[in-house]
Order: sequence, then structure tokens, then C-alpha cells
Amino acid sequence: QLQLAESGGGLVQPGGSLRLSCAASGFTSDYYAIGWFRQAPGKEREGVSCISGSGGSRNYADSVKGRFTISRDNAKNTVYLQLNSLKPEDTAVYYCATNWNRDPAFCTVDRGGYAFWGQGTQVTVSS
Repeated sequence: QLQLAESGGGLVQPGGSLRLSCAASGFTSDYYAIGWFRQAPGKEREGVSCISGSGGSRNYADSVKGRFTISRDNAKNTVYLQLNSLKPEDTAVYYCATNWNRDPAFCTVDRGGYAFWGQGTQVTVSS
């Protein structure tokens, strides 16, 4: 069964850090681009970061540049999102997804084309 499973969310104080994981099962994720997205209450789901299958291309939304880092461990079939210097406005449900793109040199944080999603993990930044 194909599955993407996010984990690592939680409650953290402003300025704190979390590491989110996106574990793939039922397929070899290292061929494909993986994106991270988030959705806050009452807001549209927005792209946060993406990484190509080879890891050679990584992109970030302007709002998280310099604070979030995406990486992948293909041996573990897992993509990570390190969240540092967290702000209250980072509070959202975070999702990972794949658009099945196998281009090793390209990925996009544009939500269009991402058709296979995980169930999400809640990140709450509050004092």
C-alpha cells in the first residue's frame, strides 16, 4: 500500500525547533520530488519547501528561507524538514506530498501537480 506518513510535530515555544519526518512506504521515494506544505486554520494550503529525488534541487518559500532546511535519507525512504527559529505564524498542519516528478534537478513548491499526500502533522508555536 502506497503511503506517506508525517511525524515530528508538536507544541514548541517561539524560537524553538522541530524536525518533521515524511516516511514513504509501498514505493521507493528517492526517485521522486517530495514537497512540504502547510495549512493554517482558515487559510489556503501553501508550499513550504521541496526536494528533488536526487536531492540536487531544493526550494523554499520566502517566509521560511534561512529558518527551515529540507533533506532526505534515501536509504530510509524518508524526507526531513528541520524547522528552526519558529514563529507563531508557523503554526499549521504540515503535510508532505509527491508529484511523482523524477527530474533530479527540479522541484517546485507550487501545490499544483502534487497528487499523493500524507495525513499531516500539527505544529503549534506558542508561549
